[in-house]
Amino acid sequence: MAKNTGAIVQASLDALFNDSRFLPELQDETREKALRSLRSILSTPNQVHKSFLRVPLENGEVVRIPAFRVQHNNILGAYKGGIRFHESVNENEVVNLATLMTLKNALHDVPFGGAKGGVILSPRNYTVRELHIICKKYVQYFSGIIGPDKDIPAPDMGTSEREMDWMMGEYKSIHPGQSYLGSFTGKSIINGGSYGRRTATGKGVYYSFRYMFHDFLLANKTWLEKSGNMYAKNLLGNYEKPLTMAIQGFGNVGSIVALEAFSCSKINNKVIAVSDHNITLYHSEGLNIPKLMEYTKSNGGDLPKNKKEIDAAGLDATPLEREKLLTLDTDVLFLAALEDQIHQKNMQNINATVIVEGANAPITGLADDYLKDKGKIIIPDILANAGGVIVSYLEWLQGKDTQFYTEKEVNYRLYEKMKHTFEVVYPPYFSDPFSLRENCYIHAVMKLSTVLFKQGKLY
Repeated sequence: MAKNTGAIVQASLDALFNDSRFLPELQDETREKALRSLRSILSTPNQVHKSFLRVPLENGEVVRIPAFRVQHNNILGAYKGGIRFHESVNENEVVNLATLMTLKNALHDVPFGGAKGGVILSPRNYTVRELHIICKKYVQYFSGIIGPDKDIPAPDMGTSEREMDWMMGEYKSIHPGQSYLGSFTGKSIINGGSYGRRTATGKGVYYSFRYMFHDFLLANKTWLEKSGNMYAKNLLGNYEKPLTMAIQGFGNVGSIVALEAFSCSKINNKVIAVSDHNITLYHSEGLNIPKLMEYTKSNGGDLPKNKKEIDAAGLDATPLEREKLLTLDTDVLFLAALEDQIHQKNMQNINATVIVEGANAPITGLADDYLKDKGKIIIPDILANAGGVIVSYLEWLQGKDTQFYTEKEVNYRLYEKMKHTFEVVYPPYFSDPFSLRENCYIHAVMKLSTVLFKQGKLY
């Protein structure tokens, strides 16, 4: 949903203008000027770096591949954000994603700023050797602006720990004798990566739901019953019954969400449907998620595509069309695939009461407004899928100290960090007119604005 980041900043500042808790030192005309300054600062990046990587191919040709590194804001700390390898990458997209990283880090009190990288290519069109050269060239071209205390990249769409290992290796070669472990996060364990990094986003996505439906609800049940809030009514109405779940996407995020739900003892829930780019699998009594994960591990990440493959895997499931998952009669819908999955053409057919955004921007702005007005509880991407950047921060800390946490310690710290954010944003969601998404943006913009003011950046 969050594509027009300038509008997000403006709407958040408008909501804060009459809030007496927000910068009470500024009044009247001075306040208006300060908010205009804040809009200008937060809706534009500090720097946009663009280059054309010169890459020799194995067939003897040389190509020039456009590459970006956008550094949005570093008032809270070093720039931080992933590097995306995809043919759809463009400058405007990278700017928006960098802005969202600034907001996400501010929301979750992660002491980083926001950045994003992108290279316009389809990884499947290049050999392993060519991708290795592309990664090295990216670091060479942008070596002056990245580093453990400047700008710390991480994996994103089309990149993984392999690419981060290659890039860190090149950074080390360019900067001999300097600290290098914190130059990139999302690396392999043997290269200074963190335990729990691969599963962090999926675990955080499910935890954002579990905390609302268990911890928060139990602690605030009486207050919620008295509030009369539409979202509180829907939350309470779904609590007493067994919950059915559907999960769009069965990759690194969706499969972990499914496994967390399957294993959860605090909430009575079952995963009745999952989908990937080929198919939806449905079983009203709940799918065997561990068996499905075993199958995908041995079959290139794909779910079984037909009844024959389902039977061979020993699974109880009915194959349905891929798009059918979104409109199933289910209580909870996790979106862990691509952006713009719920839109004007299908928003009226969404039956789930609760929607959790594991992917970035899977609901368009129009659909978001429609579902909000219908009383749907939407846990937005900026809140739900922050597990990756939180554990990236923990990886960066471990690299600085060269002391490494166990996976249990990483997960504990992840949950504590997210819990702190939930304690801030869930209560107002059930007591004021703003959506949960709007509350998250308002809180992030408030923090950034206050720090900018305290550091004298508005003069």
